[in-house]
Amino acid sequence: MHRRNFINNTAQATLALYLLGLSSCKRNNQENTEIPKENKLLKPEVFFKLSLAQWSIHKMILEQGLNPFEFATKAKGWGFEGLEYVSQLYKNELEKNTNSAMAMDNLVKELNLRSNDNGLENLIIMIDGEGDFGFPDKKERLKAVENHYKWVDAAAALGCHSIRVNLFGSKEPETWKSACTDALKKLAEYAQKSNVNILVENHGWLSSKCNLLVQVMKEVNMANCGTLPDFGNFCIEREGGERWRAACIKEYDKYLGVEELMPYAKAVSAKSYDFDEKGNETTIDYQKMLQIVKDAGYKGYIGVEYEGNRLTEEEGIMATKKLLLNVAKKLS
Repeated sequence: MHRRNFINNTAQATLALYLLGLSSCKRNNQENTEIPKENKLLKPEVFFKLSLAQWSIHKMILEQGLNPFEFATKAKGWGFEGLEYVSQLYKNELEKNTNSAMAMDNLVKELNLRSNDNGLENLIIMIDGEGDFGFPDKKERLKAVENHYKWVDAAAALGCHSIRVNLFGSKEPETWKSACTDALKKLAEYAQKSNVNILVENHGWLSSKCNLLVQVMKEVNMANCGTLPDFGNFCIEREGGERWRAACIKEYDKYLGVEELMPYAKAVSAKSYDFDEKGNETTIDYQKMLQIVKDAGYKGYIGVEYEGNRLTEEEGIMATKKLLLNVAKKLS
């Protein structure tokens, strides 16, 4: 072969190999950068993060002997990111020390340790048993407000954004509104210095008559006082005038109620009781509820709060979580 032909042939071969290499490299880069479809489905995008309400495991704690300090470990294992505490579930812990201030300090330290160890965010403390804000008697009402001070301080020390309070009391709407407005203003003023919100949940009686609760929010008119819409808890009257457990004889429209409360919402609670064979909640249209929440522009945590009897608490929690994530994919 002549030297010139050899050079020409070699150059052409080299160019061909180079072009082939470019093509192969381009294909490989495309293959490496494209996210497989199956991976896209592993973590569907939703507009909220998931927290767990401790009331979901109250039977484990009160009836089965689970240490309430195991809450964070349980929530982490079930795939939650935030914690919503229930004050009454730590009553025994607080009573172990006769020095109430020291007892609360120890409680806060232990809860912070547990949440930090599990990498979870402390969000809310649900306060029960410290007095109600809807009573007309000023002394009784003020005592209830002051009983909540220690929980505001505890929430601040835990890094929680809010505490939830109860508005039981008078059943006369105007008296109730006036009393609740007064109490909420006083507590919200105290909580301002700690950057803690005071939240009201639709939690029975007149607090579940959401048009009245909205009027209270407007009267209070403070940035750190808001609502915690719950998908359940819309009973405004029970047999015998009972707060809980007795049969409900009058209920507020749950979808209207959530829609009315969402403009003031700083948290949302996804209540559940039971599920059908398709995994849908049997008494609440979750797609309708979540659409209301999304349409309100809410992007915070949604707390799972299972309160049923047929499933175990763990089964109910996981069924609620699964339903929330599945429904979120279907929303417009």
